[in-house]
Amino acid sequence: MKKINVILSGGVGSRLWPLSRKSRPKQYLPIFDGNTLFQKTAKRNSEFCDEILVVGNCENFELSRKDLESSEIEQYKEIIEACPRNTAAAIAFAAFQANPEDILFVTPSDHLIESGAEYKKAIKRAIELAKNGFIVTFGLNAKKPETGFGYIEAEGEEVKSFREKPNKETAEAFIKAGNFYWNSGMFCFQAGVFLEELKAFEPEVYEKSKLVFDKSKDGFLDLDLSMQIPSISVDYAVMERTKKIKVVPSYFSWSDMGSFESIYDYFKKQGHSIDSKGNMVIGTDIHTEFTGLKNTILVHTSDAILVLKKDNAQDVKKVFERLEKEKPQIVS
Repeated sequence: MKKINVILSGGVGSRLWPLSRKSRPKQYLPIFDGNTLFQKTAKRNSEFCDEILVVGNCENFELSRKDLESSEIEQYKEIIEACPRNTAAAIAFAAFQANPEDILFVTPSDHLIESGAEYKKAIKRAIELAKNGFIVTFGLNAKKPETGFGYIEAEGEEVKSFREKPNKETAEAFIKAGNFYWNSGMFCFQAGVFLEELKAFEPEVYEKSKLVFDKSKDGFLDLDLSMQIPSISVDYAVMERTKKIKVVPSYFSWSDMGSFESIYDYFKKQGHSIDSKGNMVIGTDIHTEFTGLKNTILVHTSDAILVLKKDNAQDVKKVFERLEKEKPQIVS
């Protein structure tokens, strides 16, 4: 039995445009103490796992290779998707490559996590549960009524329900209740157990993912066959339906770095300059003045400038989606 860190690295980081682009998603931005989030993920989990398996795509696998090599990580495996088919299929590919008894520790590549005692405690407990045949998710300590995350309602390690991203009032009720956790998107289970559940609940995803995996060449998946796989998240496919689910309440420091609000808070802690009204400039040393504005972020790149209120950070995705249609070259 091996413990394998399955690193999912298929996202485009649309909420961090113009810093992140399709050609360099947020997990490959070297702005976190000189490292990328991808590198931090691989290094952090090498302590707990025997092997790294990267599930990426045909547009970013070379960036993954570069990050691993520059981190002096030479031993890893990879699965290279021809097109995005969501997380159920991505994790299925990893499970097909593993032995049934292998423990898969599935993590996104773009989260910022502090690897301390609490992190080690959570991973150790998840592995124990996975060895006993459970499918484990990590429920993160919900510190504020965040509307951008899904939630897990729990009683101890028992999952009572999964909840979609709530409105502000509902999120506040979750925090007040005290037994709701942010859904981390991290999982731990035996490969064979996961595949059994996927086959039971989503047989089409299972069968078509198996066909694509079996037809792969040197880790590269076929485009035409891949397009036949239903695009469905692992939450909908398995987590919300299996009776084998457990949650590990987790209290380690975590951020999904999914918005400029998260970037702002991280940079502020790192001593990045802000003015007396909380305004911040990212990406340029050009002297900038803000008049009549507070908690505003100016993001500068060689070909784009973004100005936003910190509280409106989630709206950047809408800008990305509009530009993708109107000026695709500026998001590529």
